[in-house]
This record gives sequence, structure tokens and C-alpha cells, in this order.
Amino acid sequence: MGDHKSASLWRHQDDEYVYTREYAESLDKEDPLRQFKDQFIIPSKADLTRKTIVVPEGDTTPSPPCIYLCGNSLGLQPKSTRKYIDRFLQTWATKGVLGHFTPHSDEYTPQFLDVDDAASKLMAPVVGALVSEVAVMDTLTTNLHLLMASFYRPTKEKYKIILEGKAFPSDHFAVESQIQHHNLDPKDTMILIEPDDPSNPIFPTEKILKTIDTHASSTALILLPAIQFYTGQYFDIREITAHAHSKGVLIGWDCAHAVGNVDLQLHDWNVDFAAWCNYKYVNSGPGAMAGLFVHERHGVVDMDDQESPYRPRLSGWWGGDKGTRFLMDNKFVPRPGAAGFQISNPSVLDISAVISSLEIFSKATMPALRRKSIELTGFLEHLLLTTPSPSTTTTTTAVTDSSSTAAGSSSHHHPHHRRPFSIITPSNPSERGAQLSLRLEPGLLDGVLERLEAGGIVIDERKPDVVRVASCPLYNSFSDVWEFCRVFLGACEEVGGEREREKR
Repeated sequence: MGDHKSASLWRHQDDEYVYTREYAESLDKEDPLRQFKDQFIIPSKADLTRKTIVVPEGDTTPSPPCIYLCGNSLGLQPKSTRKYIDRFLQTWATKGVLGHFTPHSDEYTPQFLDVDDAASKLMAPVVGALVSEVAVMDTLTTNLHLLMASFYRPTKEKYKIILEGKAFPSDHFAVESQIQHHNLDPKDTMILIEPDDPSNPIFPTEKILKTIDTHASSTALILLPAIQFYTGQYFDIREITAHAHSKGVLIGWDCAHAVGNVDLQLHDWNVDFAAWCNYKYVNSGPGAMAGLFVHERHGVVDMDDQESPYRPRLSGWWGGDKGTRFLMDNKFVPRPGAAGFQISNPSVLDISAVISSLEIFSKATMPALRRKSIELTGFLEHLLLTTPSPSTTTTTTAVTDSSSTAAGSSSHHHPHHRRPFSIITPSNPSERGAQLSLRLEPGLLDGVLERLEAGGIVIDERKPDVVRVASCPLYNSFSDVWEFCRVFLGACEEVGGEREREKR
């Protein structure tokens, strides 16, 4: 971001101009990534409420775009996705089976046989990996199962799996079923790391390291989230991974909320394996083709080694050597690296959507996106915690007034005004990604959600009292953040006032 009105200004000053729409717009003008927002389809407010998908013929009523802050649940559609999918459909229609092997000068992806390799090449810099360490395949939980089938090899002495007690349910189910698959009892085998204080559900790195120390002698595997889905906490992957290895324990990471969100360095951090979905920050569509990472040391193939030519895994033909794949001789020789963990040929329809989005990441780059994300999320946090309440100021400058101007005095800034919510995401930018999780006071959630919906603002809720707000740097702006805060803070005050009057 530029120096003129940078984050350092709004972090350290009380000038009420910081709380105006004009200030947010000035930050947008300086944003070097601002052009990427135009590469996405942002639903209009009318789109969100219409009872049909197709706009009725003759309906030309203009409708402003919504404020979409829900990329942590489902990313928006790139405008290029339709183009990539249409070109695949055209290839299939005009070439049939020849589309597998024949390159064409006007294709957006390689021939069907090599399309997964093209996706892996684009994905590798997003996760900080060698191209050979990445495979774009299957779905998140399927990949976790495939990876645990290879990396969870329990023995009589080392059989436990350490995971987070509030892990996403699918991860919990996957671990539990892997344990049962080995005829072990989850009660004795699953070591759940729980927060010390349920009202502050953050996991200090020290607590995780101590848990590893306590159970290292009997632990076969650790599986943790890179970013915790509920709180948005970004775990210290480097330190935790190094500590696990110092105790002789393998460790894998669920990167569903981290890929496309933070600047991962899976290879340099020496991660054993990781898996993720591509429909959140990677914007590839619901249930899109997912991805996995296997560190190069685990992907070595040496067929001269009679005892252990390659790491055991559940095998399928698409993981076999490309040169012999179609010989049909039933002799499995895996491809080196993550590609050797593939099972079946990918859906080219599906992977075309992944590639269309990854091409955008290739242009934007993860370091630049991360820099903007830190600025955006910091701005969101600053407005939420320090914006003056409309009931304590008559100036037109505050976020809570939709017709704000630059007039007014900093004397109206009330950073200590009581907020009917708390932020349960860490305040340190290095310990979070794009998401802030806000816990509302009891009874406020439904009323606040109604007003956000009426204002054309899309966020994610977790009953009974949490909203998750994600400002995605590819398609969200500082003005989006400002408008969310205007509506959200006004809604909190309005609903809270109604509840107080009801109590009387």
C-alpha cells in the first residue's frame, strides 16, 4: 500500500477522517491489486433475494453489488471460469477421445491427459511447494483419508493421533474412522487439544508443544488445521512441525482455510503432508477439485530398493508412471512425488474451474495478496473496535452514517465505547488470515443477521452467537469493509436497543 494514507496512519491517529467512506475510497485508489476485483462476478443485492436464478425477461431494474465477505466459506466465481469450462466442453464435443492426447493451439488447458499437471504447476507457488510435491485431485476429506492411509501406520508402541478438539467435524470423523479401521479404540487413541478457556478458544503454541511432549512416545501422527475454521487462528506451522519432528512424530496439516489466504511455505517448513479444498479462497466452485502436498522426501521412488521402493499408499492407475500407464500390465510403478498418490483420472470439467482461478493467483502472487490481506483485516478490526457510536456523536463523519463527509472533530472518537461483541480471532496479524470471528452478546445474532441481509451483506454465521467475516484481497475493497462496519455496528446498536426496551 502507498504511504499517503497507509495502515500505519489509521493505526496510530484519532483523526475522524479515518472513519469516513472517503478515507476507505482513498485506500482503494492506492491499492495495487484493485484491478483484480473486476475479474470476479459479484452478485447484486437483487440477485441474492430473487426467487429465480435467471433474471426475468424485461427486468432491467438496476441493483448495486452486494458486499461479499464470505470467501472463507465459498469464494466468488471468476469471470474466466465460464470461458475455461466452455472451451473444455467444446474440445470434448469436437474431438471426443482425441482430446486426451492432442494439444490444440486455442485451448486454455492442456490435453485431458496432462490437465492435472498444469493445475499442480499453478498450485505449487500458492502453497510454497515444489511442483512435484503437489497434486490437484479428489476432495479434501478423501485426500485426508488417502494421506492417513500412508502416514498413519500405528504400532503397539506408537498409535495415537493428536488433533484439535474443535477440529472441523469432517476431520474428526476421518481421524476417528482411520483409528477404527486399525481396530483401535478412539477413546484411547485420539488425543484432543482443547482450549483452556472456552470463552477465548485460542490455542497458544506452547500448549500444543506441551501436548506433543506429553504423548510423543505413544503418538504416530499429528493432524492440525493451518487456520482454525471457527476462530480464524493461524497456527505456527513452522515451529509446531519442527517440534513434532524433534520428537520423531509425523505431522500433517489441513490447509482448507489457509490456501489462497496466507503465504504458506510447506516445503521450507518441512511439513510431511497437507490437504486442502479449493472452493474457499481459491474460488473454484462448490465441491471443487481439492489438493494435497507430500514433501519430496516422502515421494521418492526407487524400484531398485527391493525392501521399500516407495512409501506405502492406497494406489490407483492415475498415480502410476505415465510412460507405462496404458500398457495395462498390472505392475504398479508410482510417479515420483505427490502425483504418485493420485488414484483416478481427474474430472477435466472440474479442474478447468480450478485452473481458471489459479491463473489469477499467478498474476496477483501470494506475497502481494497477503500484504493486502493484512491491511484489509487490520482496517476491519480498527473500525470495529474504535468507530464512534452513532448515539454518542452527531457528526456526519462516522462509519455508522451512510452519508459521511470529511467534516467533524476527532473529539467524537470514542475508542472505549462498549461494544456488544468481542473479536475471538487473535489480534496479531501473523496469527490470523483474512477472517475475523465476532462473538455477539446473547440474543443479538438473529436480529443483526436480518439487518445485514437487508443491507445486501453476505457473511457466515456459527450458532449461537458468532459471525465470521472474511475480507478477501482478490475481490474485496476497503470500501467493502467500511460498508460492512457501517451496517453491522448500526445493527448491533439497533438490536441491542430493542432488547433493552423489551426488558423494561
